[in-house]
Amino acid sequence: MLYRVRIYANERVVRPGKDDHSLEALLGYFEAVKGKYLHAKAAEVRVTVDQNNQAHVHFLDFAGGSPSALIDTNKVVTIDTPDKQSIKAFVGGRDDAFFNDLPGFFRSINYAPQFYHVPQAMTQARELAIPKTLIELEGNTLFNFNPAKPKLGQGVKEDLPAGPLTWTGTRFRKDAAGNYRFVYSGRDAQAGRNINAIILEIPLTFITTSPATDRIVNVWGESWVLKASHKIMTIPDDRRSAFARFWAWLTGVFSTGEKEAAVELGRYKLVDTDGQPFADAALNEREDRRQVGADNFWLAPHFITRLAHLGWGFGPSISALGLRTSFDHDNAPVSVHRTYSSPVEAFPRVKKVLFQDLNMPDHAWNKRGLNIPLRRAFEIFVPNVCAIDMDTTGTWPFGRRPEDQVATRFLSMFLDMEAEIGGKKYHLEMLGDQSFWDRVAIEPKTPPNPLKNDKPFLTQFPYLADPW
Repeated sequence: MLYRVRIYANERVVRPGKDDHSLEALLGYFEAVKGKYLHAKAAEVRVTVDQNNQAHVHFLDFAGGSPSALIDTNKVVTIDTPDKQSIKAFVGGRDDAFFNDLPGFFRSINYAPQFYHVPQAMTQARELAIPKTLIELEGNTLFNFNPAKPKLGQGVKEDLPAGPLTWTGTRFRKDAAGNYRFVYSGRDAQAGRNINAIILEIPLTFITTSPATDRIVNVWGESWVLKASHKIMTIPDDRRSAFARFWAWLTGVFSTGEKEAAVELGRYKLVDTDGQPFADAALNEREDRRQVGADNFWLAPHFITRLAHLGWGFGPSISALGLRTSFDHDNAPVSVHRTYSSPVEAFPRVKKVLFQDLNMPDHAWNKRGLNIPLRRAFEIFVPNVCAIDMDTTGTWPFGRRPEDQVATRFLSMFLDMEAEIGGKKYHLEMLGDQSFWDRVAIEPKTPPNPLKNDKPFLTQFPYLADPW
């Protein structure tokens, strides 16, 4: 495997004084961001691990130089840079910091491969034509929790039934006491598991020559596998990037080191990208051809239709819980399965989800009290990068801190941020408040996802907990 951490810094975008909340303005924004991004050259950290369990770490195209180092794995090391700075690095095993109820999420979108053996060729049998929902649907025996099969979808799979793979009910499921049944359990599906991690602490002045103005650090990761391995299915080559590399080679733009890096990369195939949390699972539908990282601008119209599709499931669920939703579902009494082929048709339904300010629970995120606008959904996912605002605490959506419960915050985008509860406006942490679920007629009475990781995070580098 070859791992790449891609990084570029830029100025914070200043929001216009008066917003135009039209589809044309939204698509125009995507085009403007695309034009700006395509002229930005991302630096990268490239990592491979050899048979001696040592990591080869290469820094390419950084403002502070392009150092390389051979380091021991599972140790904290310091890498000196050509411009006399220091980078902390750790490559090795850590406790999995992803603390989410993944089976619950896949139950909410009726994702069959989590629960059943689905042949690779049956693409139509992945997300089944059953409404997305946060509350179990009466009669949805394919995905409702079955006490007789408590491990189904949690490491246990069954053969996919012959059919029908649809739902014809008309209401949410309730128990004898009149309580809804939550699709989430609140349990950490990754508890007790370890991961391979690349953890870096890099000075901003090594990333950019303009640290006073380049306050947004955009980061995403890529996983590549040797083309000769034939171990896994791979996605199509990025022809634009491949052509750009080839043309630069011909015109002599690359240095000798960059040419060597290009040759090395040519031996590998891109298999996975990670930028915004839940962009792949919730918006990209885990499709191979959408594993394009920051180059996801062509997906912008799809995100509008996809959010509208999710809204017809999550919106009625939120209303059933007695909350106001930002999605226009025409007061539907139960979740609806509806898809769109055009963003023009979907946009009126999902307009508020896309444009509303996403309230934070307090002002702690704005650590210096600067004039930093709240984020909006359409600003978060295009391009598909983790955009870290250096003037904030870096909590999502102004970055990503390990302790952030991003999966639950993602669901909160479908709340109406102009509504109030208990005299306070809805905010991104509201669905993670245990006291709220204690008051709702639902079982189990738990936030959708666990509130904390299975092991406490460290307060010093490398921050992620020791492996199990």
